[in-house]
Amino acid sequence: MVDASAPTISIRERYRDVVSDRWPVTVVPQADELLSSWLHRLAHANGVPPRAFARVLRRNSGMWSPALDFRLPSDTAKLLSANTGIAPDELAAMMLPHALPRQLLLPLRNGGHRTDSTWLQFCSYCLAEDAQPYFRRRWRLATRVSCSKHSCRLRDRCPSCQSCIAVFDQAELVPQHYCARCGYDLRRAPRIGISPAARQLDRCIDDICRLEGMRDTPSSRSLIRRLLNLPDGIYSTMTLTSLSTAARARCIAWAANRPDDGWLTAGDETAAAQWRLLILGSKSHRRLIERFADCLAKRRELRKLQAKAIVQPKPVEVAALLGAYARVMERGRRHRSNA
Repeated sequence: MVDASAPTISIRERYRDVVSDRWPVTVVPQADELLSSWLHRLAHANGVPPRAFARVLRRNSGMWSPALDFRLPSDTAKLLSANTGIAPDELAAMMLPHALPRQLLLPLRNGGHRTDSTWLQFCSYCLAEDAQPYFRRRWRLATRVSCSKHSCRLRDRCPSCQSCIAVFDQAELVPQHYCARCGYDLRRAPRIGISPAARQLDRCIDDICRLEGMRDTPSSRSLIRRLLNLPDGIYSTMTLTSLSTAARARCIAWAANRPDDGWLTAGDETAAAQWRLLILGSKSHRRLIERFADCLAKRRELRKLQAKAIVQPKPVEVAALLGAYARVMERGRRHRSNA
């Protein structure tokens, strides 16, 4: 029997009706975190399932958060900044494709054949080690098939139900590292091995892309075409971005074991070819590459600031200048006379 005198508790339809100037909980962005990942953590921290959080941001339902990784409308950016205290430049830093070759990003796709790509990959060990599990920006690259920290292959599907990782569709109030379809904890996903040769080539390609992604030259465009056509030896009608993580890992392993025919360097600019050969021939240049890529990024931002700072000087009004000079001289003459 239901007690009619018991208080009735209901959930307000729109979260923004409940709060005032700032949302109760602010979530700090993590290193290399995707904007959509941060939005999902923000929604959960404030007691709103990701699917319902679209209404809070005045967005349409569907794949709302992955779309914001590419383009964050100004009204949404202002709303987020005003209610979280996160500066607009911090929000922009989590978007794509900053320093990432956009053509190599996994496309937004929901479901499909087991060899088809899904846009969101993850490493279960990384998620398990995170204080607050989050998804990395670099996991969006089709060229990435392994975790450089844990030396295992990435996943793009729930190991329990084989569905794609669609956090935006989570209707329950659970953290984003739980499958939206079956509720499986992705941190428990078993490790998938990858050969040392494939893992090394994967890391070398990532280092090369970090450099080439900062430029727009014939050699960088040629590199992107070669990477997109990498499946030609196994999946002749497919491109790299159209394949699942498992299929792409197979392509990387095939390329790692093929005879050295210079497919990453042939016919390119001398400087670019030398950099790539240096990276391919060494296992210990990651810090150098990171520093070099950071320097290129800072240099590019400095050029933008310098371009904005170039302002045409105002024309000098000679008459006004002479008048001011005359007044100064007259005050000096009167001062000497009074003395």
